[in-house]
Amino acid sequence: MGTSDERPATPVDEIANRYFAASTALSPTQATYLGVGGGEGELDDFSPRGWAAHESLRRRTLADLDDVTPVDDIDRVTVSALRDTLTLASQSHEAGLDEMALNNIASPFQSVRDVLDLMPTDTEQDWSHICSRLRAIPTALAQWHESLMSAADRGLVAPVRQVSACLEQGDQILADDGYLARFRQRAQLASGPLPEALATDLDAAVAEAARGYDACLDRLRTVIMPLAGHQDAVGRDVYQLCSRQFLGAVIDLEDTYAWGMEELARIRAEMTHVADGLVSDGGIPAAMASLDAQPRYRLDGVDALQRWMQDQAEGAIDALAGVHFDIPEPVRRIECLISPSQTGGIYYTGPSDDFSRPGRMWWSVARGVTQFSTWRELTTVYHEGVPGHHLQVGQTVYRSALLNRWRRLLAWTSGHGEGWALYAERLMRELGFMDDPGNLLGLLDAQSLRAARVVLDIGVHCGLPVPVSLGGGRWTYERAWEFLTANSSMPESTLRFELDRYLGWPGQAPSYKVGERLWLELRAEAQRREGAQFSLKEFHRRSLDIGGVGLDTLRKAVLGELDD
Repeated sequence: MGTSDERPATPVDEIANRYFAASTALSPTQATYLGVGGGEGELDDFSPRGWAAHESLRRRTLADLDDVTPVDDIDRVTVSALRDTLTLASQSHEAGLDEMALNNIASPFQSVRDVLDLMPTDTEQDWSHICSRLRAIPTALAQWHESLMSAADRGLVAPVRQVSACLEQGDQILADDGYLARFRQRAQLASGPLPEALATDLDAAVAEAARGYDACLDRLRTVIMPLAGHQDAVGRDVYQLCSRQFLGAVIDLEDTYAWGMEELARIRAEMTHVADGLVSDGGIPAAMASLDAQPRYRLDGVDALQRWMQDQAEGAIDALAGVHFDIPEPVRRIECLISPSQTGGIYYTGPSDDFSRPGRMWWSVARGVTQFSTWRELTTVYHEGVPGHHLQVGQTVYRSALLNRWRRLLAWTSGHGEGWALYAERLMRELGFMDDPGNLLGLLDAQSLRAARVVLDIGVHCGLPVPVSLGGGRWTYERAWEFLTANSSMPESTLRFELDRYLGWPGQAPSYKVGERLWLELRAEAQRREGAQFSLKEFHRRSLDIGGVGLDTLRKAVLGELDD
């Protein structure tokens, strides 16, 4: 699968491919996420020994990069991106951030569950792998506890808020109508029910996984919680490291903090203008209530939601392919699915290397939610689908004739990926796909949240003063909550989860809006340099062909500034 322009593998490619193979061998969950075979019934080693193995691999690979000479620009991008990625990961390891990882969205506690949703379920062999992985959960969670205790010996413990969030999630996983119960209820082969012996094996594996979660929750309550503090902020030094990892670039935190406030004010002003065109009185809240009440924007039931997602995603591909983007044929297929988990999030998983597993947009519908407003969510379909993540990830995977496996499948920087997805939402407005005032208000509401969390995330974690326009003083959880709810219309339960996410995963949430800013700056600079020769379609193609590298590397690659 790939393009017709074959490029012989270079020594740099061999280093990157070796790192890819060794990394996915150390992380079976990562392999499943990427659609790579091997380790299907296993989970990662989340103990200190497991993290040390990753660090050893990074150091060997960095040493190999020091001894190799790039032969072309593709090599130069690989060396720059891989060296930056591994160096930042090593610095994170040295700071103890991998061992202490515990939060409400992106820690081993979630990953051992989430990987189950990505596993194939068509055959008896598939379900045998699932049974093995379920049985591995107790060991994986016990290894995670070893790492938490190792970090605690260094004085590194996640705050009470994040421990509480994991405890609540664990209770939901183990509930009579929780994740494991529903997982067992929906188990079947593509051809029909599971054979009796396999069903019995699955029952035993689910029970073993439940015992593992129960033991983990007991350790969190009795051992970790007493060690946890109440300070949510990680401090400037840790935050700067996290920000660099998520962006692949260094930013001026004070400048970005001030820009976030300016951007938020701009967006809120435009929202007010759009709302005044929809209703005669009541402003933004009244306009949103009016849109929610209109049948043309309403979906009833998750089946209707899934069909609408699929229709909108395919419609965008049909409208954009060959006109605004060069979309390879395999990338024109996308699956929109309802996630078995019930976290309320929406996310994307990329295609397998051979596209036998297509790119997928997942909606994890929160428990009890049965009605959906399309005016709020159309922009999200563009974010996760085309021209967002699906085009971005799929186009890179497709470039197998030119790019090594690390570049195509594993290179990912949040500021690049999420920044592009926000840029894609904005682009759809520029192209006229968001002219409907209801859909436009939905886009602006999503942008308002993304701008607000730039301010909140940097302000809280770096201890910056609350802007005078908000009353001054220092950030607290209560001030952060007031600020967040004033700038987003999402339900309270979703916003509580979001705020905990920002507090427990520093630097990640701002990478969306900051990444979009850097993408827009790159486009403007390319347009300035190329003048009348600038082609937006060509800019998109060559930028996405580079893959999910850090934003500093991306800028140098697009502008031809990479050094040998």
